[in-house]
Amino acid sequence: MKIKSSILLIFVFFYSFSQNSKLSVELNYPIPFDNNFIADKYKSIIDVGAKYRFINSRVINVGISFNAGILYFNNTKSYLQDYKVTNYMLQPKIFGEFNLQKFKPFLGLGYTSMIFDYKGNNNGFEISDKSDTQSGIDLNVGFKYNALKNVFVQVQYDYIVLDVGEEIPRTKYNTNVNLFKIGVGYNFN
Repeated sequence: MKIKSSILLIFVFFYSFSQNSKLSVELNYPIPFDNNFIADKYKSIIDVGAKYRFINSRVINVGISFNAGILYFNNTKSYLQDYKVTNYMLQPKIFGEFNLQKFKPFLGLGYTSMIFDYKGNNNGFEISDKSDTQSGIDLNVGFKYNALKNVFVQVQYDYIVLDVGEEIPRTKYNTNVNLFKIGVGYNFN
């Protein structure tokens, strides 16, 4: 019940600021790729987001955005290693979007926090209710195409460089995350 009330409150809040197509919402499917720990182990579930444009001009729009995504890893190698990891991604950004008729390329810069939530057993030790957070800079580039009056399709790429701390080796495999997102969205008028 709390979740349904929260979602309704968020939509009411965003709708109240949705004049002149300043607000859009999007639903994406994230695809991790390249040689890194996310692409090697995690599967995609969903990514949802909202963008608010505080500067609308004929050439470029500038605004803020927030995306939240979920990835998961299910490790069932043996009886001793039977655990699941859910990765919750939180991605606030500032972005610029060029107005080229129906085609709108965009570029964003932000910060990504990945919250890893563990459940199960690892080498005989219970790891349920443990979590870990890794965060870092996020560079985002993509384009959207206005297919209908208020509906758009989009593709985007996120390049994330995580600060993994002292315990994890600082290699490209552990720090660089590449996400390709395919999605649809709605511009409020």
